[in-house]
Amino acid sequence: MQIAVLLYDRFTSLDAIGPYELLGRAPGAETVFVAREAGPVRGDQGSLAIVADRSLDEVPAPDVVLVPGGPGSRAAMRDERVLDWLRVADTHTTWTTSVCTGSHLLAAAGLLKGRRATTHWLTFDELVPHGAEPTRERVVVDGKYVTAAGVSAGIDMALQLLGRIGGDELAQTVQLLTEYDPQPPYDAGSPEKAPAHVVARLRAEREGMYEA
Repeated sequence: MQIAVLLYDRFTSLDAIGPYELLGRAPGAETVFVAREAGPVRGDQGSLAIVADRSLDEVPAPDVVLVPGGPGSRAAMRDERVLDWLRVADTHTTWTTSVCTGSHLLAAAGLLKGRRATTHWLTFDELVPHGAEPTRERVVVDGKYVTAAGVSAGIDMALQLLGRIGGDELAQTVQLLTEYDPQPPYDAGSPEKAPAHVVARLRAEREGMYEA
């Protein structure tokens, strides 16, 4: 099972690395990071780069596609080479997945038309013009398309996908191995729970966070 993780300039690192850590533990999994060209691709904080070992052309038919989100997703949505690769790869995949604003790339490629999907809460409305039906669930499964909400939701998505690929015991084993037992010190992980002034500030900063 080949799992292709798409990288592009200014992706959010945890969107890619969180699911990678879990999905890569499935028996027979081969995880490969891909980008327009092979080489290092820098994340949104600028201090971390992940090496794409292969170019898009070298991975034409993966079994699973994972698209991370990040501030650079809007620019990637306008990259026809990336969108064409997603369309072609999707004809071969068993699962086509995304985390955070990665779902916008899937939508821009025409893969989520008429399908339920989720994304980061700050960019929810941006799914609509591409024909997707946004929902506020943390992980959404619609056919072979699995989308996760913002950043940390990618870990939940990967666990759910592991269960579908290899059964509940595999997913439970990986969850225990990675000691994924969240106990956050704050209860501010959604706009419904966070203090109103924090939500308002992030909304005001939205355009700076998700660049055009």
